[in-house]
Amino acid sequence: MPLTGPITALRVTAAADESVVVLADGEFRIPWAECSPRLAASPEERACAELSPGGYGIHWPLLDEDMSINGLVRRKD
Repeated sequence: MPLTGPITALRVTAAADESVVVLADGEFRIPWAECSPRLAASPEERACAELSPGGYGIHWPLLDEDMSINGLVRRKD
């Protein structure tokens, strides 16, 4: 499905094996094994995810890592 515009998230949470991103029309899960920079991170570092004010991206301040929601959704397609 082609993207027609920016996709924003409402919430992001960290589970033991994956990151869960909640969108307006559902949610998707990204296994940590598919996120190489975060794979070696501790559970505390993974859990410290911040959603950008507009919901366009996720920032992990303890890892100095950022991902756009559009980029994450495209990886899952």
